[in-house]
Parts: sequence; C-alpha cells; structure tokens
Amino acid sequence: MLRISGKRVVGQTVKDGSQEIPVTANTLTPSQSIIDGQTLLSQGGTFELGFFSPSNSKNRYLGIWYKTIPTQTVVWVANRDSPLNDTSGILKIGSSSNLVIVNQSESVFWSTNSSRTVENPVVEFLESGNLILRDSQDGNSENYLWQSFDHPSDTLLPGMKLGWNLKTGVNRFLTSWRNFDDPSQGDYTCGIDYTPYIESSVRNMSNKYYRSGPWNGLRWSGAPDMKPNTIFRYEIMQMAEESYYIFHLVNQSVIMRFLLSQTGTEGTFQRLTWVDKTNSWVRLVSIPRDRCDDYALCGVYSSCDATNVAVCQCLKGFKPKSPQDWSETDWSQGCERVAPVNCSKGEGFVKYTGLKLPDTTNSWLNSSMNLEECRVKCLNNCSCMAYTNSNIRGDGSGCVMWFKDLIDMRQLTGAGQDLYIRMAASELSECEKDNLEMPLFDLSTIATATNNFSEDKKLGEGGFGPVYKGKLDGEREIAVKRLSRNSIQGVSEFKNEVLLISKLQHRNLVKLLGCCIQGEERMLVYEYMPNKSLDSSIFDETKSILLDWQQRFQIVLGIARGLLYLHHDSRLRIIHRDLKASNILLDKDMVPKISDFGMARIFTGDQIEENTKRVVGTYGYMSPEYAVDGNFSVKSDVFSFGVLVLEIISGKKNRGFFHPDHELNLLGHAWSLWNEGKSIELVDESIRDSCLVPEVVRCTHIGLLCVQKSIEQRPTMSTVLLMLSSESVVLPEPQRPGFYVERSPIEGKPSYSNEGSYISNDFTITLVEGR
Repeated sequence: MLRISGKRVVGQTVKDGSQEIPVTANTLTPSQSIIDGQTLLSQGGTFELGFFSPSNSKNRYLGIWYKTIPTQTVVWVANRDSPLNDTSGILKIGSSSNLVIVNQSESVFWSTNSSRTVENPVVEFLESGNLILRDSQDGNSENYLWQSFDHPSDTLLPGMKLGWNLKTGVNRFLTSWRNFDDPSQGDYTCGIDYTPYIESSVRNMSNKYYRSGPWNGLRWSGAPDMKPNTIFRYEIMQMAEESYYIFHLVNQSVIMRFLLSQTGTEGTFQRLTWVDKTNSWVRLVSIPRDRCDDYALCGVYSSCDATNVAVCQCLKGFKPKSPQDWSETDWSQGCERVAPVNCSKGEGFVKYTGLKLPDTTNSWLNSSMNLEECRVKCLNNCSCMAYTNSNIRGDGSGCVMWFKDLIDMRQLTGAGQDLYIRMAASELSECEKDNLEMPLFDLSTIATATNNFSEDKKLGEGGFGPVYKGKLDGEREIAVKRLSRNSIQGVSEFKNEVLLISKLQHRNLVKLLGCCIQGEERMLVYEYMPNKSLDSSIFDETKSILLDWQQRFQIVLGIARGLLYLHHDSRLRIIHRDLKASNILLDKDMVPKISDFGMARIFTGDQIEENTKRVVGTYGYMSPEYAVDGNFSVKSDVFSFGVLVLEIISGKKNRGFFHPDHELNLLGHAWSLWNEGKSIELVDESIRDSCLVPEVVRCTHIGLLCVQKSIEQRPTMSTVLLMLSSESVVLPEPQRPGFYVERSPIEGKPSYSNEGSYISNDFTITLVEGR
C-alpha cells in the first residue's frame, strides 16, 4: 500500500518523469519507485518503509519504523552514512538488479551489493520487518539476492541473526547511531566474535567494551538473567557454515527489540518492549549492568564481584602485579602467580565455581570430549592454562581450553560455571593434588558458620573427630566434621571419603557439599540432617517411642536402596566397611542417608572380594571373615546391614546386649527366638502393640539371613531389596549367625572398651565404637 503526503492511495499511479508507475501494497518492481513522501507497508502492516528525518535534523534517510507505534521508532536505516539534504530521494531497482537510492539527477546515494543480475527482480517488504530483493522467477521464496536482515543498523528484531555466515562471509552486527539526531555509524558495535568457543561482545571502535561470556548450552556464561521465559525464546547456532544468535517471540502480540545505543561517551545494549498502556518503551535489561560488566576491569587472573566495595579480587594462588595500584583501586594490571608453573609432574588444577568464563580469543574447543579427557589433555600441554566443559547441560560435555592469560572473569551468584586453572604443585591443596572435584571452603567461612566451633554448636563426636552444626551465609544449614589431631582416622581416610562421595549421587547417601583444608585443619562440610543419626533415635527410650514401625520399615528400605546403589548401580562398586546405626543419618522427613565413607573401598571390574592387613571397623557390625581374616566383599556390608535390621526392630544394640537367661548377643538372641517361634518377642516394646506382626517377622527373617556365618548363604542387596518389597518371594531358612555370642573377634581377647587395637598374626584389627 502506498502513502503520498500522509494520505493513503490505493490503485493509483505515480509519475516518475513521464512514466506512470503502478504501485502495490508491499512490493516494488523495476517499473516502480518510491519517492520522498511515499511509504511501503510490510505484509501485515506492522512496519513502514520510507524517507524520514531524525527529530532535529534536516537530512533525509530511507528507513524502516513501526507503523503501529505512535512515536516513530526507526529500526533500520539504508543510507545512514550518505544522507540526502533535501526531499529529492527516490528508491528503485536499478539496471544491475540492485536496489538503489538516487536523487532526481540520478546520483547514487546508496545501493545493495548483490553481484547477481536477474531478469525479473522484485523487492518485498516482509511482516518481520525484513526488506528483501529476490528473483520473482525463483520458486524458492527464501533465496534472496539481498536482505536488510543481513545488514542491521542499531536494532535486532525477532528473526534477525546476529553473527556470521561463514559460507558467504557476511558478518551481521549492530552499529550504534552517532547520536539521537544522526543515524550514521557510531563508535559502538555488537556482534558475535569469530572464536572457536562462541561468545558475543560490544566494542567501542576496535576495543572490547563488554563481553557476554561464551555460550554454555544454556546461556551466555556471563548473563545470569538469560533464562527461558514466556515472552521470547532464543537460540545459539554454531555450525560449519553459520554461527549466530537469534530470538523469536512466543507471544506474537508483544513488540520487542534489542537496541545498541550511544549516549554521550557510553554505549548500552538494551532489551526493550512496547507498553500500550503507557505509550512508551520499557527497558527490561540494560548492558553493562554494573562495573563488573566493564571489559577486563580487574586485569588478568582476577575476578570481579559487584557485591563487594572493592570489586576486584585476585584468584587463589595469585597476587596483585602492582600492590600499590591495587590498593588505590586501579586493578588494570591484574594479578600474577604466587608460584610460577613449570610443567612439573606435581602440577594440577584448582577448581573455581560460579565464574563468568574468561575471554575465549585464545581458546580451543572439542565438543566430543568429556571433562576427564579434557583435564588430561590440558595437563599434558604446558601452554594450557585452564579448562572446563563447553556445554553444561545435564552432566556436562565437551572440552574448552585456554592457552593465554585468563582475563575478564566475574563472580556470579547462583550462576556462572566451574573453571579449572593450572597451578604449581605448591599451590595445590591435598584435595586438588588428588583431583578431588569438590568446592573448597575457607577456614574463616567455616569458623563463622559454626560460631568458631563453639560447644553449643557441637552435634557429637566419633572416630573422625567432632561434628558441628553451622549456617553458611546465615541461611543454609550444614554439618561440619572436623578431623581431630588425635583421631584414629587420618588424612588418607579424609581424602578417601572426599574422593568417593564426591562421585556418588543417591537419595539415600548423605550429600557432601565441600571440604576445607587449611594448615593442619581437615574438615568435611555436609548437608545438615535435623534428625541426627539413627542410633540417637532407636537406642533412646524417649525418642524410640516416636519412631513407629512403618517409619522403621521405610528406614530399612532406604538403607537397602543406598547399599544396592553402592554395590551395583553406581559407576564405582563401593564397599562401605563401616555400616552402623551412627553412620545412618536422618533428614527432616526421616529419610535415611548412609554417611562416613572414610573406610570405604572401591572394587574394580569383576572383583568380588579383597584382603587387607589393616582391618578397621566397628565391633558388633563386622562380619567374621573380615574381623578374623581381613577378607571383605559386598557380603561384608550385607552382614552389617543384617545387624542394623535387627537393631532397628529391637531397639537394642548388638554389642553390649544383655539378657538375664543367657550370654548371647543380639544376633544370638534373635536366632534363639526364631528357632522357638517367638520372633515377635524381639520387637521393641514401644511398637509391639501397633506393628504389623507378619511384616516384622519377615524383616527379622531377612535380618538373620544377612548375618549368617557363611558368605555364600548371605543374600546380595538386590535379593534383600526384592525380599523386603515382595511377600511372594519365598525365604530360605536362616542358618546360625556369625558372632552370635558376645565375644571378641580374636579368641580369648574380649573387648568392651570403646576403642582398642589388637594384633593377630601380621595384621591389625582396629575396633572403633561410638561415633
């Protein structure tokens, strides 16, 4: 549809010289032209194309603006650097099949750059706001000779690509206006950087002004507000022929655009939406958001945190290059290593969390590698300074490595990524030397969380050392296990626990949040379990009344599921070796979680058992073959589980159990009652009247099957779980338990103390009680 002097004209002709030119709504043919004062409308009437002048300028430009918005908002300008100084402008298709702007004397002010000449070119103005030039005889309507979307001005519209077409060499990027009255190219540009690991940036001429951080599969790593929403969806495409960003509206009634503006000496990249109610554009996002968005504000090997007054901090293992400048808040020189790396055998990586990843200019990408392969490749290349996953969706995938100094990082709360930075051996903690991928807490953070390890925060004490309750940032509750200097467990058990539990994830395993290694301090930080350990509930006469049979049965099932995961379903086959009531923690819903993996061992391949000369465990829960001969297997844990089941049913401890009629321990007592058909008498008196007798008797039966002396006769945990879950499974008759009399595992060496060591032949048995 054509507009002349502000009046709509339909089905009329306009004279161009002596020739009459028929006009249609949204197309332009070689026999037609647009003169100043006339406009074309897009196919659905959203956009309008014509000549215009900015508010305080007399220059004339060909542009596209929103037809439906009362305030003229220009989204594209053709001749932005070649304005006309009067109203003599004409838009038409020239003899070379290009779209041109000329004046009445045929001087060319602007032209498309198509190199193809066709017989029947046509210009179409699409509803998306895209002005296209194509061959009308070409059956493919998307085979363009030229399109305005390939040559953006300062605005990104829905459906426009920001980035590279590597096949044609076209780079689509935004360029700011010089100022509000001058649409010529300003100082600021915004586009996709042509690097292996794709990211976007805003530049002030050739200098980076803002950098988004690379695309990590979910968002730009430095854009925490970039989340799925109900207004628009976005895509990042990185293919052999194209790398670009694009967004599409979910609700087509919304009017939204991205604008790169230049205001005074600063540039901003904004996401704007039109609000009819207020007749105004509302700014949803503006970049830079804060000082930490300023490119390289803190220099190399540093991190910017906008929540701090002094926003720049050197990374751990680095120090300011210029302490004087740093103290005066001039951070531009950045940081340098405390200990230089020399590609020695002892080098490793420190894991940093929640970071906007560094500038990817000197990066390398392999999308098919996993994180461990990435670590090995980086470690073996002395020039590799850092690595991480290139895609953080799911469990993470891909590998990206950096080969120069790391720059332009910032700390992000609730966002960001993990980054593994190469460090000298002297700068690595015990966890990092062993590649234990676990967040590290500062001693000061843990001390603050536990009120400096005060007695009123102490939850208990075991063989490892004391356990304290704490709060991180005054909110998240944690439990801190602090290795005591006289602990019978040591650094090896500490490292073993971190190594194992950091690689395990299951509902019935306690979650390790991180560790603290500073000086002689060794601490493990866990999720807090408000109902403490199982022994504090079932062995306390007051609390045991609150634990009914159904809760106890669910606890038995939960422990069984956790053990099955350790033995069969995790990527590592784990033998716990110290399963007992005090190592079962209960969350707020009484869900049991197996804890304390300091003594656990990994089995590899088809391995089914192992022998050790250092038997470490808790008397009363250890199987005979382990306590006497040092042999342990999954069946050792099954024995411990059986003891736990009988303790949960009876509310009595196996070790220290006393009965006036005999000297049997709990296992022997349960066996005796079973043979006499009196298993119900084993049940804790507090729940005897309300329990389901068949279910309790069946659980007792299963418990006795688990504590049989013979390894072969004990079921596996998969069979145990099946027996617990289905009454249709026929249970075999249990045989005599191992250690069914209260005796020390070493004949003639009774032990009733909490801790003690006994030597037999060439191995040591360490007995630990009371965690």
